[in-house]
Amino acid sequence: MKISDTAFYSLLLSAVAVNLLGLNTHFFTDDPGLYASISKQMVYRNDYLNLYSYGQDWLDKPHFPFWMAALSFKIFGIYDWSYRIPALLFFFVGVFYTFLFTIKFYGKDAARLAVLILLVAQHGIMSNTDVRAEPYLFGCLVAALYHLSNLKDKVNYVELVAVAFFTACAVMTKGIFVFIAIYSGLLAELYFTGQLRLLKQTRYWLLLLLTFIFILPEIWALYMQFDLHPEKVVFGHTHVSGVRFFFWDSQFGRFFNTGPINRQSGSKVFFLHTLLWAYAPWCFMLYLAVFKILKSIYTRKLLKEYYTITGSIIMLLLFSLSGFQLPFYTNILFPLFSILIAGILVTDLSTSERRFIISTQMIYILVLPILIIAINYAMAAGLIFKAVSGIAIVLALIAGIIYIFRSVENRISSAIYVSVLVMVFANTCIGINLYPQLAANKAELQAAEFINRQAAKQGSVFVLQNKFNSFQFYVNRSVKLISMQQFDEKPFNQHSYCYAHQEDIDLLNSKQIKYKTVKSYMDYDHEGILPQFLSPATRPLTLSKVYLISK
Repeated sequence: MKISDTAFYSLLLSAVAVNLLGLNTHFFTDDPGLYASISKQMVYRNDYLNLYSYGQDWLDKPHFPFWMAALSFKIFGIYDWSYRIPALLFFFVGVFYTFLFTIKFYGKDAARLAVLILLVAQHGIMSNTDVRAEPYLFGCLVAALYHLSNLKDKVNYVELVAVAFFTACAVMTKGIFVFIAIYSGLLAELYFTGQLRLLKQTRYWLLLLLTFIFILPEIWALYMQFDLHPEKVVFGHTHVSGVRFFFWDSQFGRFFNTGPINRQSGSKVFFLHTLLWAYAPWCFMLYLAVFKILKSIYTRKLLKEYYTITGSIIMLLLFSLSGFQLPFYTNILFPLFSILIAGILVTDLSTSERRFIISTQMIYILVLPILIIAINYAMAAGLIFKAVSGIAIVLALIAGIIYIFRSVENRISSAIYVSVLVMVFANTCIGINLYPQLAANKAELQAAEFINRQAAKQGSVFVLQNKFNSFQFYVNRSVKLISMQQFDEKPFNQHSYCYAHQEDIDLLNSKQIKYKTVKSYMDYDHEGILPQFLSPATRPLTLSKVYLISK
C-alpha cells in the first residue's frame, strides 16, 4: 500500500494542526489544573526539588512533567498554553520516533501510514488539550525503543546514552513500570531471534547503570522532601518514604492495591471496549493486526520485529489487571499500536482481511460525522448558526470524501485517507465548540479573575476542599486549604477570600458558622460530558453553585 506525497503532506499538515487547536484553551478538567499549579509553585518558590499543592507537601507523580512545565513557565510566563508546550513537544517527539522506528523495520510507506494513524487517534488529540503526564511518556517510550533497537544491532555509545536518557525521563514521569514496556520488547526480540546470549554483553549492564544515574535527580528530590523529614504527615501517616513510594507504592502498590493510593478493581475487558473510542478510528484494524501477528508467532513465522507486539500486549494486560482503569492510560501505547497497523497494511492482505478493514472503517466514517454534526447542532445557540455550521461541515466532508474516492484507486488507501479526514473535522468541531464551552462553564476561572482584579494583594486566598485545582492555578497568589474549623476560628481581613462549593456552604450553614457571600457562580463540576450539557436549554440542569465567601 503506497501513499502519495500530495496525500501524505496534505493530511499530515491537517493532522498536526488539529493537535495544536486546543493550545490556548482554558483548563476544564481537574488534573491539568493540579499539575500546572504544582509547576507554578516551583517557579513562585524558586524550589525545583519539592512538590506542593495548596502549600502542602504532595506525593503522587514523579517530577519530570513538573520540571518541564516549570521550565516553560520560566521561559514564556505562566499561562495555559505555556503549560501545554513541553507536553506537545514530547508528543511530536513520539510521532517523529514512530516514523523512524517504522521506516527502519517496515519501510517508508508504512512509516507514513503510522504517522497519520498516530496523529489522529482520538484520545491522543484529546490529551493534547487536556494535558496530563501521558504526552511525555508517549514520546519517551517509543524513542527509547527505537534507540534500544539500534543498540541491539550495534554497540554505539550515542545510542546507549539516548536509550538511558529517554528511559529515565519516562521513569521520572510515571514510575519504574515503564521498564516493563521497554525491556519486555528487547527480551522478546532476543528470544525469538535466538540472541539471548547478548544480554551478557557489557552494553546492557552499562545501560542499566546509566539509566539509574539519570534517575538520581528524582531519587534525590524525593529523599530531600520526604525521607529526610519523617515528621511530615503524608497519606495520614508519618515516616513516609518518598523513595519507597517512587520505586514501589506509586506503581506496583496501585497494581496490587496495597499502596496508599488504591481503588476497587474494574472490568478486565475495560480497555478492549474503551479502545473502540479512545483509539478511534483504528481499533478494529488494531485487533486484526494483533491477531495476524500472534498467529504468525504461533506458526513460528519470523517477524520483522518483536518490540511493538510484546510491549503492547504486556502493558495492556497489566492495565487490565490493575484496579486503576482510565482511558488515557492506553495513550502511551498508541505509537506501538500504529506501528503494528502500518506493518500489516504494507503486507499482502487476503480478500477477507481487506473487506474487514474497509467495512469496519466505514462504521467510523459514517457514525462519527453524524455524531459530531448532532453535537454541533445541539450546542449552537441560534437557528441560523446551526444551519450554516451544519451545512458547512457536511459540504466540506462530502467534498473531501468525493475527492479522495475519485483520486485514489486503492480502496483501503481511500478508507484510511477518509478516516484521517473525518477525525480532523470531528476534532476541529470539538476543539472550537465543545472545549471552549466546557471551559466557559468552569467557575474556577471566573472566581480567580475576580480575585486577580482586586488591587490589594495582602489578603489570603483559601479553598474548603482539595479539588479546585484550576482555581489555584489561575489565582495569581498563593492558595491554601482550610478546614471548616479553621474557617470559623481564623480571622479574615477584607481582602481575604475562600472558594467553596454548594455542599460546603450547606455544611457551614448546618454548623451555624458565619460567613459573607462575596460572589456566586454557576459551575460545571463534572469530568465527563453529560448529554444535558450539550444543549443550552438543558445545560443549567448540569450546573451547580459555587461561592467566593469571606467573614
